[in-house]
Amino acid sequence: MNRFRPLPGGTGIRSIVVTALALGAIILSGCASIEDPTTSTQGSPGDGLLAEHSLDGLQPGELVNALDAMPLADRPNGLATSITADFLTLTDQHNHTAQVALPSDAIYVSVAPYQSETHDCYVHSPTGCVGELRNADIDVVVTDSETGETILSESTRTFDNGFVGLWLPRDIDSTITITHGGQVVTSSLSTIGDDAQTCITTMRLT
Repeated sequence: MNRFRPLPGGTGIRSIVVTALALGAIILSGCASIEDPTTSTQGSPGDGLLAEHSLDGLQPGELVNALDAMPLADRPNGLATSITADFLTLTDQHNHTAQVALPSDAIYVSVAPYQSETHDCYVHSPTGCVGELRNADIDVVVTDSETGETILSESTRTFDNGFVGLWLPRDIDSTITITHGGQVVTSSLSTIGDDAQTCITTMRLT
């Protein structure tokens, strides 16, 4: 049972039918390079950027989920994205930027469990990162390290990019356990501070 209510748009997005894509070397590549969102500015070009990609009108949680759940075959050329603890930033090839403030009471952490190969990542890029286990059924349990309370417990499926997106309370230390096909991995996970990690790629299933 999921005790931490996901942001609006979280459950519906996961039902998106994904399209297969021959990936070649991109499967094992790292996340795309991204700009520091604190240097980005908003303005009419940024507003138009969201509309250009049919992303205008979405709430911040819906926007994050839509980007992370986007099939690889539908990723727009030239669009770089990054998710920090506080902001979602989108930048196109013309350096038009849109920056969206994320909820103050929740943080988005995207996790890519793996079996054999992975890449380094700290700040998640929904349109740049690719994990090994795409469209894989997994069980996820997140437990508050201080209280022992189960924050989240669900059976879900990784997105087409190999990640699973989790909306978690801010400012806690927790433990996350992922199970897939009889294999299990457990790791610590912190959502404390503005520099909290939003991209977890070090959880190897054994």
